[in-house]
Amino acid sequence: MSRSKAKKAKPGGGRLQTIGIFATLLAVAVLVGSLVAGMVGRGSAPAAPAPPPPAAQAPVGRVRVQVLNASGRPGLAREATGLLRDRGFDVVEFGNGKGFPPDTSIVLDRAGRAEMARQVADAVHIRRIAARPDSNLYLDVTVVLGRDWKP
Repeated sequence: MSRSKAKKAKPGGGRLQTIGIFATLLAVAVLVGSLVAGMVGRGSAPAAPAPPPPAAQAPVGRVRVQVLNASGRPGLAREATGLLRDRGFDVVEFGNGKGFPPDTSIVLDRAGRAEMARQVADAVHIRRIAARPDSNLYLDVTVVLGRDWKP
């Protein structure tokens, strides 16, 4: 009696095993095919783009930054704010910069710490830096974006 019970349980197990082997072979074939396609496609693929320029050095300590858009181009201050925050600066205010020349970008040192202004200027690729200390502002640096600034 025990032999007849064992024989009845076997037929279903054979099908599952066959399906498992088939699925495994199919997966291996797909992997091999994608590997071959990747190797063949490499020869005709376009050249990789040049790596981006190295990012500016992360600030040492907290650097409080104000970003002002004097260019008249909408959204520029928000774009620079995102760039500076991604690089570790604390942008505490951004908006429009009235009273600044609209053509030329400049970084203003507000706290008498030129090294902070240099770090910010390097991060946004602005060459002009000027010392304009203002103890009434709770800031270290002001970035004034002119028409010459390219995000």
